[in-house]
Amino acid sequence: MNDAEIRAALERHWSVSGQDDPETVHEIYHDDVVVEYPQSGERIILQSLRQAYPARLTFALRRISGSGDLWVTEYVITYGEKPVNTVSIMEFRDGKVASETLYFADPFEPPAWRAQWVQRMDGGRPVATTEPRRCSMCGLQQRAG
Repeated sequence: MNDAEIRAALERHWSVSGQDDPETVHEIYHDDVVVEYPQSGERIILQSLRQAYPARLTFALRRISGSGDLWVTEYVITYGEKPVNTVSIMEFRDGKVASETLYFADPFEPPAWRAQWVQRMDGGRPVATTEPRRCSMCGLQQRAG
């Protein structure tokens, strides 16, 4: 598969993930795919896990990037009501995913002390602001939005 075909397969995969269509979700994977969750130290039997998963999942795609046999997808997966920022690293072999590593990060409230140096984001995109701010370090006025 070329890069355009892999990107299309990933877009299709993520668009149906969380829906009741396990065959379409799983079609990009080799039958012997290795899926790892480093944070919990688990290696997953993917198809069985998906069929038995007890919570309703939704996926909000942020970005797909990659080429050749290595692709990274950033998305927010929501377990019931709880959003979790997720990174999926997929390695392809012969046009299908041979291994996937997933990293999960719970959202958190940023500390107020650094607010003057950041732009808040909503779903991975910057939130527009209407008030320009002045940098306390250098005194320069920052642009709004």
